[in-house]
Amino acid sequence: MKYLITTAVAAVLATSAVAEDWKTDYQVIKFGILSGENEKDRIARYTPFEEYLERELGVEVEIFTAGAYDGVIQALGADQIEFAFLGSSSYAAAYTATDGKIEPLVTRIRQDGSSGYFSVVVTRCEDGYTSLQDLEGKVLAFADPDSTSGYAVPYFNIAKEVNPKTFFSAIPFSGSHESGVAGVAQGAFDAAATWQNNATDGRWQRMIEKEMISEGEICPIWESPEITSGPFTARVNLPQELKDTMQQLVIDVPEKDPEAFKAMIGEVEGTPNPQVGWQPATHERYQWIVDMRDWLKKQRRS
Repeated sequence: MKYLITTAVAAVLATSAVAEDWKTDYQVIKFGILSGENEKDRIARYTPFEEYLERELGVEVEIFTAGAYDGVIQALGADQIEFAFLGSSSYAAAYTATDGKIEPLVTRIRQDGSSGYFSVVVTRCEDGYTSLQDLEGKVLAFADPDSTSGYAVPYFNIAKEVNPKTFFSAIPFSGSHESGVAGVAQGAFDAAATWQNNATDGRWQRMIEKEMISEGEICPIWESPEITSGPFTARVNLPQELKDTMQQLVIDVPEKDPEAFKAMIGEVEGTPNPQVGWQPATHERYQWIVDMRDWLKKQRRS
C-alpha cells in the first residue's frame, strides 16, 4: 500500500512538473490587441486583464499594440507574441498568412446565447441619407483591410448590390473604426463602415459615451448579416499546457476578476444583451471568413 501511495504521489508531481515546464521558455507572455480605437483607450481597457493574467500565470505579461491590424498579424507570424484578440477577418488573415499556424481558443458569448455582431454603414444624420443607394458618388471609408466589420463583410455584401469601385467616388481606409466614424462626423467622409452589437451598443455609440461625438450626430443606414465574433487566438506551436491554461483563464475571468472582464469588453452599464463570458472556439466556425477573404483577394486582382 505504501508503495502504491508513493507511486501515485510521484505521478502527480511528475504531471505538475510537465505542466509548469512552459514557464522556463515563456517567462514573458505577450498578447496583441487590434487598433479598433485609440491606443490610450485600448491599453486602459486591457491593463486589468493583463494584471489578472500575471497573478494567475505567475509570469510577466505584456500588451502588444500596433498602428494597424497587420502589425498584430505579423507579430503572430514572426513568433513575437503568443496570443492575440482578433476579429473574424483578421483571424482569417493571420490563419492564411501563417499557413494555419494559429488557432482560436475562445470567442465571446452574450446573454441570449448569441456569439455574433454586425457591420453597419453610418452617415451624418443631418445629411438625410437613408439607404445605400443615397451614397452614389459619395465617399465611403472602410476601417482597415484586415477588419471584419470595417471592411471584409461590408465590402463583400455591398458588392452584391452595387460595384463599390464605380458606385462610390472613393473607398479609402481610415485606419480604424474610430477614425472612420470621426471622419464622418467631421465631414472628411460621407459614410464609414464600423460595427455594432445592437441598436444601442457599438463603436459609434461608445464614442458618444466617451463624448467623442454628439448624440444625434451619426445615423446607421445599412446593416450586414450577423458576423461570428472574433476569437482570442494562440500560436499553434505553443506548449499545449500553456494554451489550455490560457483558454481556461480567459473563460474564468468574468468570475475570477469581474472588474477586469468589465473593462476589457468595454460595455457600459445597462447594455442590452451584454457579453457575459467566453466559450471555446474552433477553426471550423471561421472557415467561411477565410473563404470570403479569398473571394475579396480575387476581386482585387481582377
